[in-house]
Amino acid sequence: MSIEELYKLFEINPFVSTDTRDIKKGCLFFALKGDNFNGNKFAAQALAQGASSVVIDEAEYKINEQCILVQDVLETLQELASFHRVKLGIPIVAITGTNGKTTTKELLTTVLAKRYAVVATKGNLNNHIGVPLTLLSMNKSTQLGIVEMGANHQGEIAALCEIAKPNFGLITNVGKAHLEGFGSFEGVKKTKAELYRYIDKHGGRIFLNTTNNHLIEMANGTSAIGYRTKKEGSGIEAEEISCSPMLIFKVKFPKGWLYIKTNLVGAYNLENALAAVCIGQYFEVDPQDICSALEAYIPANNRSQYSKSAFNEILMDAYNANPTSMNAALESFESYESPSKAVILGDMFELGDAAHEEHQKIADKVAKMRLQLILLAGKEFLKCQVANNIHVFEDGSALKAYLEDLNPQGYLILIKGSRGMKLEQVIDAL
Repeated sequence: MSIEELYKLFEINPFVSTDTRDIKKGCLFFALKGDNFNGNKFAAQALAQGASSVVIDEAEYKINEQCILVQDVLETLQELASFHRVKLGIPIVAITGTNGKTTTKELLTTVLAKRYAVVATKGNLNNHIGVPLTLLSMNKSTQLGIVEMGANHQGEIAALCEIAKPNFGLITNVGKAHLEGFGSFEGVKKTKAELYRYIDKHGGRIFLNTTNNHLIEMANGTSAIGYRTKKEGSGIEAEEISCSPMLIFKVKFPKGWLYIKTNLVGAYNLENALAAVCIGQYFEVDPQDICSALEAYIPANNRSQYSKSAFNEILMDAYNANPTSMNAALESFESYESPSKAVILGDMFELGDAAHEEHQKIADKVAKMRLQLILLAGKEFLKCQVANNIHVFEDGSALKAYLEDLNPQGYLILIKGSRGMKLEQVIDAL
């Protein structure tokens, strides 16, 4: 079956599923395979649950004409998504970066929704499966698409661009993350810059932080709309007013400065919020609407969240972590005024050969900060040489048990670590 023929089936029932727990009557089911599962085995079940057709790549599971046998299910899903994207013909903004891409995507979605019907990546479904599913969730009423793109190996952003075909691109920043796959910081830059290269080749435009020298170098003359957080640089300007703990900043619009009080913790979120402002302004969202959208946004999913228990104030930013984001969080936290401050940090994953060196740097950094309590957790932090004022635990469970005995009170606490450390489990002990 050709992609054109498959697309006609999709148009009749424009919903795609890759999970039998998420079957809608009349949908197309794509039997994806992974290291530990084979979707082909669930083809019959998907039909029984109401799928109109199932796309499979193993002939033994073709039980009737509703089973569409293809060479590779994943490639077919990607081709269908790309075909659909071309049919829609709407502007697509692609977002990637080492840190902040999901938060920026959420902020931008909130801003653009003030004027347009927007469909954006849900959560962080930003890979070779998530991007096609995002595109296929768009329809004829969609006016703007926002596609988040993640990567941990070179070539991945280029491949995602070929699927999504973005007209606009934003790289939030570049830093040390997924070094196991990228090989080096230069590998990170090369991979993220694949977005710039695609945009440049196809006559699109990028949104560029003109105070970030790495991004300027990577852009290499690509047509850009700028934004800046310092006096130098070009484009729309923003300035931090305070961050204790919520970020408040001002933006210079054509008619003057406007103040924005966010619900985001961390000064590092200024760049994310300003990117949303810049893109919103380009797409002619009213400045007052931009401000109200950013002020109404409430972070979720352990990203830049502030909460208050009966005993402590908590800054929760433990959805993910790498050396760049960890340093940014610590530097922002250091500027906060509080009589008693504590940090709870977990291991940073996927750093390859650089893991020990990068964890040791963090351990050394927190030892020099004005902190009343320092707790580290994870196998990498256990290998570090630490100061006497630092407590290290094998995992989050051991850390939680310690906190339950300690019963800390009156602290402003930063919690930061990779998702796999599950640091949210310690909240109940605070």
